[in-house]
Amino acid sequence: MESTFSSPAEASLQREAGAAGLLTPLADLDRVYELERVVGFVRDLGCQRVALQFPDQLLGDAGAVATRLEEITGSKMFILGDTAYGSCCVDVLGSEQAGAQALVHFGPACLSPPARPLPITFVLGQRAVALELCAKAFEALNPDATAPVVLLSEPACAHALEALATLLRPRYLDLLVSSPALPLPTGYLNSVPEPLERFGRCFPLAPGRCLEEYGAFYVGGSKDSPGSDLDPDLSRLLLGWAPGQPFSSCCPETGQCQDESARAGRLRAHRHYLVERARDARVVGLLVGTLGVARYREALAHFRNLTQAAGKRSYVLALGRPTPAKLANFPEVDIFVLLACPLGALAPQPSGGFFRPVLAPCELEAACNPAWPPPGLAPHLTHYADLLPGSPFHVPLPPPDSELWDTPDVSLITGELRPAPTWKPPNALGCSALTPQPQLELAESSPAGECATSSPPAELFPRFSHLSLSFPSLAALFLSSRSWQGLEPCLGQTPVTGVVSGRRGIAIAYEDEGNS
Repeated sequence: MESTFSSPAEASLQREAGAAGLLTPLADLDRVYELERVVGFVRDLGCQRVALQFPDQLLGDAGAVATRLEEITGSKMFILGDTAYGSCCVDVLGSEQAGAQALVHFGPACLSPPARPLPITFVLGQRAVALELCAKAFEALNPDATAPVVLLSEPACAHALEALATLLRPRYLDLLVSSPALPLPTGYLNSVPEPLERFGRCFPLAPGRCLEEYGAFYVGGSKDSPGSDLDPDLSRLLLGWAPGQPFSSCCPETGQCQDESARAGRLRAHRHYLVERARDARVVGLLVGTLGVARYREALAHFRNLTQAAGKRSYVLALGRPTPAKLANFPEVDIFVLLACPLGALAPQPSGGFFRPVLAPCELEAACNPAWPPPGLAPHLTHYADLLPGSPFHVPLPPPDSELWDTPDVSLITGELRPAPTWKPPNALGCSALTPQPQLELAESSPAGECATSSPPAELFPRFSHLSLSFPSLAALFLSSRSWQGLEPCLGQTPVTGVVSGRRGIAIAYEDEGNS
């Protein structure tokens, strides 16, 4: 049966196996993959085992690149492909299994810090950029020569930003050029003040200036289908950029440009809707979207405490790359939150869509933390590390006795009043001060050894002294409301019979079915 939540039956029969063909001519391998710089990186470290990570679209060149590097360096190369999560993240687990001493990452990268220390170099690629066409597009979109503008680009076009700025600076004086925030080598000491790092880029701001003063001109995107699914890197910039500043994009090959303000408004409106869905949700599924980015364990603990404080039940799910078929197995979950790198959390969803909405960590923080600033005043943070303690954007949860927890709230989706979460007393034995109290129900007396605070004093309810209070499971309540609850065991009702021989053969033709 084919549906949104299952793959077509013919897909496995029509799939062709075999290695992908060479994508890049052999004469251009050194230039496209910057093999001279990679060779210098390997020789400087003296590595004997090096891991080469390629995205799926570049695996056709992986064999030729590895062979060329082995011939030049004499080191053993290991090709990492088919990553469990996004190919933009460094696969430190795969490199550790290969015993690699260093890693070379090819293709688009999120530049997130890895979970384990490992010498890494990035080859972002060098996409062709028509500088004259992009300069004309910039002048058409920015007639005011005194307006502050930042030059942004996708990682593969970053090599051409300085040349583009050289063409524009005779007329535009307040021009800022961003650069990829590549990790510094281990033990590197920099005496120059570090520039502002946001969105995986470095911004060399002058003293007294802030990024919110600048508009943006983005070089990148697809020339074939500019209106298709938005690139996650561009989505991250549109969501996090100051709403009052202009934002435009330009295709590097054709110079075709467009104003992205309307698209940014639609993205923000959709994110506000997801926040409302998160506030209405009772069960939250935390999807583990990475095992190689730093502080992912701390982020899981943070969001579990956050949902618990908001009176919601959370479950941690490690399913690899999320697909509609995988997430449809959990109908009890109201929303899913993908804990991944900034590009993985904003990756375009499949055309069929998911059974439940998939949120970024920032939406869950805005929905469950009453101290979070209201929409329009809070920045949209695309990396979960910005929400954790130690970050300048971290907003701690208010204490249980704060009035913020009692603020009336009405759902903009259902129109119903949301009940405020209630708390256990801070001095309750064996219970945390930030443990929500769900709706209570009467149940039979629990066995000895359970938390004594779950039952009220018997003298308060003399008629129900043999009963106690228990917390119902949201999963059990959901199961009881379903019309089909699984196969009936019928314990003790099935007669006992002896063992008999079963059918022999395969499903398409058993031996006792004859030739028909």
